[in-house]
Amino acid sequence: MPWIRALAAGALALGGLTSAQATLTVVASHGGMLARPYYAPIAAADVDENDAYSARDEATTHGPIREADMLPVASDRLTPGHVEPRKLSMPASMTPFFIIGAGPLSLRWLKQRGQRLHQLHAVGLVVNVQSVDQLQQLRAAGNGLVMRPVAGDDIAARLHLSHYPVLVTPQGIQQ
Repeated sequence: MPWIRALAAGALALGGLTSAQATLTVVASHGGMLARPYYAPIAAADVDENDAYSARDEATTHGPIREADMLPVASDRLTPGHVEPRKLSMPASMTPFFIIGAGPLSLRWLKQRGQRLHQLHAVGLVVNVQSVDQLQQLRAAGNGLVMRPVAGDDIAARLHLSHYPVLVTPQGIQQ
């Protein structure tokens, strides 16, 4: 069994050589911070207290992240306008959602369809909003509907949307 000893000795030597030569080289650092604290206001219940990174660490070093820190939100692919209704084939378990901005068209749309949005338990994505005041005005008009500021370019591309306000359900997109 000398070959086992030789193999083990080689592995140890190679392991030592590899760990000695495997130092990290930083090629580029663009600075910045972890994005995770920005999600805390959206889903605080999902934060794992045993995680190596905690919201407490962030609050200690930079202060708590508030919704206002996520504003303004601007979505270049989405503007107010007319949307042709179309059918979708999505899982029935999908939660309906609506996409709005902070302008007068979205505000009118929200007031007109508020009862239906409540019946559907729809969640609002506010894709163009400048301030907390605008967001609060929308929430007041929505009478308790959940609305979150969200950059909407990715969802606009995926759903082939250019305009809002819209309601997206498992059956389709409608204005």
